[in-house]
Amino acid sequence: MVGAEVPKLHGVTKPLSLAGPSHADLLRTKKLNQFLVDSGLYESKEETAKREQVLARIKQIVVDWVKNLTRLRGYTDQMVQDANAVILTFGSYKLGVHGPGADIDTLCVGPSYVNRDEDFFFILHDILAGMVEVTELQPVPDAHVPVMKFKFEGISIDLLYASISLLVVPDNLDISDVSVLYNVDEPTVRSLNGCRVADQILKHVPNAEHFRTTLRCLKFWAKRRGVYSNVTGFLGGVNWALLVGRVCQLYPNAVPSMLVSRFFRVYTQWRWPNPVMLCAIEEEELGFAVWDPRRNPKDRTHLMPIITPAYPCMNSSYNVSTSTLRVMNEQFLFGNRICEEIELNKAQWSALFEPYMFFESYKNYLQVDIVAADTDELRAWKGWVESRLRQLTLMIERDTSGKLQCHPYPHEYSDPLKQCTHSAFFMGLQRKQGEVILEGQQFDIRGTVDEFRHSVNMYMFWTPGMEIYVSHVRRKEIPLYVFPDGLKRTKLSKPVNQQSFNELSRKRKAEGESVERDEKRQSMSPPSRDSVSPVIVNHICANDCGVEAQNILENADSQSPRDVRGFNSQGSEVQPTVEVEAVVTSRTVADVEQNTVMRLGVTSTA
Repeated sequence: MVGAEVPKLHGVTKPLSLAGPSHADLLRTKKLNQFLVDSGLYESKEETAKREQVLARIKQIVVDWVKNLTRLRGYTDQMVQDANAVILTFGSYKLGVHGPGADIDTLCVGPSYVNRDEDFFFILHDILAGMVEVTELQPVPDAHVPVMKFKFEGISIDLLYASISLLVVPDNLDISDVSVLYNVDEPTVRSLNGCRVADQILKHVPNAEHFRTTLRCLKFWAKRRGVYSNVTGFLGGVNWALLVGRVCQLYPNAVPSMLVSRFFRVYTQWRWPNPVMLCAIEEEELGFAVWDPRRNPKDRTHLMPIITPAYPCMNSSYNVSTSTLRVMNEQFLFGNRICEEIELNKAQWSALFEPYMFFESYKNYLQVDIVAADTDELRAWKGWVESRLRQLTLMIERDTSGKLQCHPYPHEYSDPLKQCTHSAFFMGLQRKQGEVILEGQQFDIRGTVDEFRHSVNMYMFWTPGMEIYVSHVRRKEIPLYVFPDGLKRTKLSKPVNQQSFNELSRKRKAEGESVERDEKRQSMSPPSRDSVSPVIVNHICANDCGVEAQNILENADSQSPRDVRGFNSQGSEVQPTVEVEAVVTSRTVADVEQNTVMRLGVTSTA
């Protein structure tokens, strides 16, 4: 039609469908919104107001800090008067998808003469440490993105700092302008990137409100299914935002219930490592490296590239490993199956958010116990160890040629009976399905664990009392404190609803109480470093089962994007079935001169 307005194109390809919602889609969206509200994902007006007050208070603190430094360095009175710093937000708060109790990702942008290493991490740190409103102050200067973590009047804050090439920082600073990157170092670029990416995400989605509701839903789903954690090799907030944003571009007129369903439909078919991008990669002449597998060999090794939309464009999901990608693909299949049932009125939204039964999914686990002298030291020590767990996964994949798979679970647990401050992480273990294992073959990863131990021991803020213990536990030996109500659950072939789980808990309460009493009588202290007695365990292999993906191309909504490949699958939730037994000796990190032995073996049976 002459004069007709051409719809705005979002993304690097045309949409898959321009179809709007049906009456049934609108009804499902209404139910989804009510479910999110009932699940407590929205904060109260009072908490919203408190967050705004805290941000205003932090803004005043950093402005005073910059003015004092300006005065101390001999600048003129006019310069002192004009001296300024701005506080910007990014992450879930900026995107409008934060929930009650969530932290606020903040960036302080200061002038060129106020630096990060001394002025931010020492002078501002000391100012914050002396304030009664500030608790749990934890500087992390050696992080990939240097950060200062703390709570201000109970609100969790992650504060970054960027010094830009301006003597006076204006309050109306345009963080999206590439000029803020002039003459800054790589850590500053990474610090600025969070705010720049958040701005670009909101710019590139066709409907911000539909994007927010869908993202809030998918983040909640990822946490319930155990795949929300960038540090352990899954996906973090920005990764999920970019994945959701791309689906919004492919279905620009869809409402949230449609977008959630299409999300799983698209990503069960996505042909990784094809990248997910909201826009074309920009190349400026500032010299910063951008993601480009044609030029950068390291970029070719990325398994699940999700590219940030702001210069310099980076892969935000470089932490993903073979094992964690496998787990996420399994969960995408699960989500797709449930959404198909919801659309056929065979399931409710609550079924999509059933917690993943991690401790019923594997027969063997690694348990990593972390202890420290007090709560503050444990917080710092735990953060460091958790950041290295991904390396343990990669090391095991490397040293077993990918035949032994690890599933790091991104939840921490604490034993309330321990006298010392304690935290524990768990990793599921299984042999790669389909691998042919010779009789008596074992995976010897003694060197792997020793390498991991040495890498953890490099913590520059280590103090006496900070120790780590690694042990092998079978499913039946999982400590009771990881289960709700201290009761172990029976492994089921499919997720259970809360009512049936409660009935199961009541039925087993009598025997559970006796087991719990026995467990509590045992000393929960880590084994002595002087008494290491490895026990060799026999191995059993079960037959492989699970989802067989058939390479049958399908059309998605009558169109197939260039970067999507279709599969026809049974869609059932994958439950690991291969038993992998281990020989583990537990050692402290401080005990670097003694050997750590760990053999993970698999013996084939007829």
